[in-house]
Amino acid sequence: MKSFRVTEFNAPLTEVDVATPKPEGTQVLLKVKAAGVCHSDLHIWEGGYDLGHGRKLSLKDRGVSLPLTMGHETVGEVVAFGPEAKGVAVGDVRLVYPWLGCGKCDTCLAGDENMCIVKPNSIGVYCDGGYADHITVRHPRYLLDLKGLDPVTAAPYACSGVTTYSAIKKLETVLDRPIVIFGAGGLGLMALSLLKAMGGKGAIVVDIDANKRKAAEEAGALASVDGAAPDALQQIMSKAGGPILGVIDLVGNAATAALGFDCLSKGGKLVVVGLFGGGAPWALPLIPIKAITIQGSYVGNLRETQELIDLVREKGIAPIPVTTRPLAQADASLKDLQQGKLVGRAVLVP
Repeated sequence: MKSFRVTEFNAPLTEVDVATPKPEGTQVLLKVKAAGVCHSDLHIWEGGYDLGHGRKLSLKDRGVSLPLTMGHETVGEVVAFGPEAKGVAVGDVRLVYPWLGCGKCDTCLAGDENMCIVKPNSIGVYCDGGYADHITVRHPRYLLDLKGLDPVTAAPYACSGVTTYSAIKKLETVLDRPIVIFGAGGLGLMALSLLKAMGGKGAIVVDIDANKRKAAEEAGALASVDGAAPDALQQIMSKAGGPILGVIDLVGNAATAALGFDCLSKGGKLVVVGLFGGGAPWALPLIPIKAITIQGSYVGNLRETQELIDLVREKGIAPIPVTTRPLAQADASLKDLQQGKLVGRAVLVP
């Protein structure tokens, strides 16, 4: 099997050829049909996260070690499985749910493996993922039946899809009025599609990239605003046409967090999703004065991912723009993402 691995941070991926593994126990071996290139992969590739105030969170601190095959947005075709694997058959095309935990703690047993603190084991983060022509998944329950959905456009549902779906659900009580979304990359465009399907009024999208703002408007945004404009706050509030009670920050840097907080009305909620980095910019007295809720949202659980797939099928949700590239262009795709050259999602096709 061929894979492209991080063997050194901030260095080109290494092409590796090894014997294709044989699944044991409940394991399932899939031939990769599509693997999305996600912004989170950049943090792994770069070796850490900027926490602001001169601090960094290294991948080593998070328990991530090299070498590592990244890729957590994966669709594959079942080619083999261990003797204890039930409910799958050779030829099945499945979306891989990647946000695994230890599987044994109270959090995991409650269905929130993505929040496991005992032993996170996310595919493409803590163990090898989809930047390869084969992938091994530890149990069939993490394989979701796409039932005819296109593997290439469905791959991002494993991260950008369930991440935005879970974030929008955290604002479900205020979706009857416009919300504000920061970031019009793959997650932002996905959020617009899902917001409409979930019965939302719509969103004002904020991004500093004109091409991405245009893509957001074409995807149905109520309006778009240049976050770098001197009057960005006034534009956002004017275009909302009333109190803003919900903001989703898909970027997660000091500038977007500050602007997202400032545009909220009293009693509003800021859901922070993005991991771009930086320190918290809020004036602490204003949090109680405005009765603001600031909530983090980390991907989504297995149940939410199944809900998402059902919603996509039921509502006929159009996929986000996707650029397919051969697996050998994994490194080039990361660099293009880093430089902001991609609109939508790059998906590797072995």
